[in-house]
Amino acid sequence: MTEQVDIEVATREDLAEIVAIRNAVAATSIASFDTRPTTVADQLPWFDRTVSTDPYRILVARRAGRVLGYASSGLYREHEAFARTVEVGIGLHADSRGQGIGSQLYRVLFDYLTSQPVHVAVAGIAIPNDASVALHRRFGFREVGVFHEYAIKNGQYLSSLWLEKLFTEPA
Repeated sequence: MTEQVDIEVATREDLAEIVAIRNAVAATSIASFDTRPTTVADQLPWFDRTVSTDPYRILVARRAGRVLGYASSGLYREHEAFARTVEVGIGLHADSRGQGIGSQLYRVLFDYLTSQPVHVAVAGIAIPNDASVALHRRFGFREVGVFHEYAIKNGQYLSSLWLEKLFTEPA
């Protein structure tokens, strides 16, 4: 029997494992536009700004003390006009994919966002990435467009599909 997965707000102690996930994804796929490894020190400003500043959040999935993945809602753009828009993202250890952990993370994240003054969540997915597109569609995201060949990684032009999920803001 598989051990229980706990979904919790990330702590600074989780950041090294989050960075390891980000670096592994960046090194092995196009799912991240990062072109070189990052460090805990590099990610501290993002972490401190995002971990628990409403409506932003970083969640981790943990089993037996090990971080299996993370999901986040964060700043979309600096402009005040985007105050009710969040950008969401998710990252999983390679050996944790296909087990429903991403769905568990997103379920908790979106339950939290429904209690926040959030009108829309957006996600940009480097394509092709059928698993991530399917995950977002399961949670009610709809496609709004593709940025074609707008990034370069490893000498290859990359495109991304952008999706949105509208929320009913709390009264």
